[in-house]
Amino acid sequence: MDINEIKHYLPHRFPFLMLDRVDELIVGETIIATKNVTYNEPQFTGHFDNNPIFPGVYIIEAMAQASGILALKTIGNTAQANKAYVLAGADKARFKRSVVPGDQLKLHARVVNNKRGIWKFQAEAKVDGETVASAEILCAERDL
Repeated sequence: MDINEIKHYLPHRFPFLMLDRVDELIVGETIIATKNVTYNEPQFTGHFDNNPIFPGVYIIEAMAQASGILALKTIGNTAQANKAYVLAGADKARFKRSVVPGDQLKLHARVVNNKRGIWKFQAEAKVDGETVASAEILCAERDL
């Protein structure tokens, strides 16, 4: 999926759209997506000026956005004006190393289960094949 198709599934836009590409997607099972981290992103003006670090909450959000696309593709739905898949929880979050400008995040998510519209995913973010963060992500459909 390119950025235009991603925008078809996610309501997020600059500066909060955290995905650049979907590399692989197996409906109902897994997704691998890419986030290119560049120094031009607004969060680096304050996080931190002389030591830019991509915020951990943004990594969680990127994993959630990838998970949301997997859920939407699985149920055959797209972004709608009155509904959204939102981050409902992040459990067991772990951060193993900093992500800095120039890194390319590979976001991996796997469906664990779906009960009554609440999806649970096992997610990882990797840079150069090394896990930099992981979490259990919960997403739920909500009326806007």
